[in-house]
Order: sequence, then structure tokens, then C-alpha cells
Amino acid sequence: MTKKVSVLMSVYNEEKKVGDSIESILNQTYKNFEFLILDDCSTDLTYQILKDYESKDKRIKIYQNTENLGLTRSLNFLARKSKGDILARQDADDLSLEHRFSEQLKFIDKFDAVVSRARIQGKNNKIPGFSFYIPFKIIRKFKNPYIHGTLIINKKIFDSIGGYDENFKYSQDFKLFIDIIRHGYKIKNLNKILYLLNIKDNLSSKFKKEQEIYFHLANRQKL
Repeated sequence: MTKKVSVLMSVYNEEKKVGDSIESILNQTYKNFEFLILDDCSTDLTYQILKDYESKDKRIKIYQNTENLGLTRSLNFLARKSKGDILARQDADDLSLEHRFSEQLKFIDKFDAVVSRARIQGKNNKIPGFSFYIPFKIIRKFKNPYIHGTLIINKKIFDSIGGYDENFKYSQDFKLFIDIIRHGYKIKNLNKILYLLNIKDNLSSKFKKEQEIYFHLANRQKL
């Protein structure tokens, strides 16, 4: 029996990009998934677009915040609603290649979480670059070497470490990766491009200073 994947996406004002992002999940070669999407109180047409997709595909379930709660709390909410064995992330302005889930799930029985390399949309270079080959314990001091949007994780593991730390409004992904490792769980970083990353006007670029502050807070924890 194939494992059921619960795809988690939180969206805020992404009317121009969210459709393509959703399509990239619906086009996965691996079909046993539910797609949970939370509109974080958007002020554009995002919610209407989401509801239209929900009416066309029964795997999609749409939720809506009555106020903007941010990514951390929104993802924890979706995780609590999920029914799958595996949680998978997808950012609303990024794209997953069609074999992403199929490739990652090959490793989920040997590892507790699986991520992959990506390519910046419109460019050919791999992300991360050289830092991909540097051990986590070293590279963590300088940057987060894992791409949040590529994450799949065993739901039992996610729950056991308490999910995303809601004290971290930013860099919640790096804090999660730290928590996974310090609890003795293993992350596999695939040397394959399975994801197309948007870096224009995204969360990291808009709140770079805040991301750095929370990054250093997470780095205070010993592995």
C-alpha cells in the first residue's frame, strides 16, 4: 500500500503565481495525496482562485484565516488537519517537478525527512551550490542548507518534535531542521533538482533582516 502524502501550502496574496504552483502538485506522477491549502487572509483574488481549484479536484481542501497569522502558525494548523502518513511542503510561488514525490518517497523508509536541491526559476544553477557538500554541523553556522519547500517528513516525527516552533515567526524552517537533527532523526538531502524556486519578492527577500535574527536564535541550540 502506498503512503498517503499530505501537502501543506500556506498562501498570502499570490493570485499571479498560486495557480501554477497548485498545478505542479496536481501533475505529480505520485497520486496518493491530499492537498491542504490555507489562505492567510489575502487581500487579492487568491482565495477565489483556491476555491475554484477545490471545486475541480476532491483532493484539495481549502481553509481561510480570519486574520493574517503568518507561515509558522498556518503550517501547524494544516498539519493538525492532515490525514496522511507523510507531510510535504509546497510554497505558493514555487513549482515542484512532476517526479518530486516519487523520487523523495524512495528514501522515506530509511530517513525521517527528505529534501532536495532546486533551481532558481529562469536560471540553470543548482541551489544550494557548493554548500551542498559541506556537513550540516559546519554550514549551519552560516546558512540554512535545506530548501523548505522541498521538505517531506514522516508525520509521526513531525508531531513528536512539536511541529514548527511558534516562537519563530521567521526562519521557522531552519528551526524545524535543527529540531529534527537534535532529536536524533535523519534528513536526506537529494542531489537532484526536483523544485523550481522563486526568489523575487518572496518571504525571505522581503524580511531578510528578520530572517537573520531568527536564524541566529535557532543556531544557539546544540546538536
